[in-house]
Amino acid sequence: MTGAHGGGVGLLLLVPPVVFWGYLAAALRQRDPGRPGWSHWRTASFGAGTALLAVALLLPAHDLVGHMWQHLLVGMLAPLGLVLGAPGTLALRSVPPRTGRAVLRLLRRPAVTVASHPVTGLLLTAGGLYLLHLTPLYRATLTHPGLHPVLLLHFLVSGYVFTWSVAGPDPGPHRPGVPVRLVVLGLSVAAHATLAQLMYAGLVDAAAPAAQLRTAATVMYYVGDLAEILLALALLVTWRPAPRRNGAVPARRDRRPHAVRA
Repeated sequence: MTGAHGGGVGLLLLVPPVVFWGYLAAALRQRDPGRPGWSHWRTASFGAGTALLAVALLLPAHDLVGHMWQHLLVGMLAPLGLVLGAPGTLALRSVPPRTGRAVLRLLRRPAVTVASHPVTGLLLTAGGLYLLHLTPLYRATLTHPGLHPVLLLHFLVSGYVFTWSVAGPDPGPHRPGVPVRLVVLGLSVAAHATLAQLMYAGLVDAAAPAAQLRTAATVMYYVGDLAEILLALALLVTWRPAPRRNGAVPARRDRRPHAVRA
């Protein structure tokens, strides 16, 4: 593999601008008369996420350090911007109410609840990372270019699921409370830190010299911590405790698509 464009990754460069312009078009339609409008902060966040994704795809990934930067951008930082852009809420506002209600019913299915649980997201992100670096899989991506775009897609999807399960503003299945999500986020921090230490010590299966291993481990340790701190802040900022009055059970929220707020 000669760089980020090897193995068909160059075609993925079309994805960020196409996705952003589709999002922007839907956001601008919310300004039509009779519609509630759309948050500029949400649009800016989604734009930042797609920009980070584009930067990651442009980075050369011919060595372990470049690969690590791609992982952090595609799997951690870009998903944070995309998730905080609330694309699901915008999509529900853009489709007919009947379609929106069908989507919400689908999101409440048990299988979707399990798939979107924070623990599932943790297993997909941290588990996938350990599998990549503690087995011959990383070496295989160097000799089989077609594996690289598949790897990037896994980073993006798993990172999005984990980020949404912790701090996503979009509607979806019932998620565990904030304490549980903070514990899962703490486990993610520990998993990344442990793998970074193993990499720094040269205990991973990577075709890279010792100096490159230490640099990649340092990038994972510090930039990964930064990404997870930002995710924790996003959780605290987006958390809205259910109102209670005189010990009464809070009223059931309206789950209709047109009632979903930006």
